[in-house]
Amino acid sequence: MAAKKTAPKKSAKSKAGSSKPAANKPAANKPAAKKPAAKKPLFDKKYLDKQRRLLLEERSRYIDSATRLKAEADSLVEEREPGDVQFDEESGEGDTLAVERERDLALSAHARAAVDQIDAALARIDDGTYGICLVSGKPIPRQRLNAIPWAAERVEHKAGGF
Repeated sequence: MAAKKTAPKKSAKSKAGSSKPAANKPAANKPAAKKPAAKKPLFDKKYLDKQRRLLLEERSRYIDSATRLKAEADSLVEEREPGDVQFDEESGEGDTLAVERERDLALSAHARAAVDQIDAALARIDDGTYGICLVSGKPIPRQRLNAIPWAAERVEHKAGGF
């Protein structure tokens, strides 16, 4: 493979002698293309600090909720003994406990998923991409971020319109 790489380089150098200035022009343009990527941030520091505080508050609430719901689901199992539940037509207690437990577990999982989304939004604040739609790359409107600080997509992409 080294011989293959060496041969094209030699021929490229001999050919590039006449077109060397043309090869340098695109290279000179590439650094210029990087400059627009370093645009001014979408949001000022004050707004980002406010959003960070909101995200951390919401994160704390969701963690508390997830922990409480998981504990409630676990207590439904721990407080009863295996022979305590009747599954006959008259009682229906077994179904009620199972439904309550599954509901608590589902709500706990939903809260933990929200924590993951909040953590991702906090990471986007840190890396400077907060407020940029993950699908389109366009800015997410401030009104959407005020309503849902962890929003990662513009509304039309979240709703499936595009």
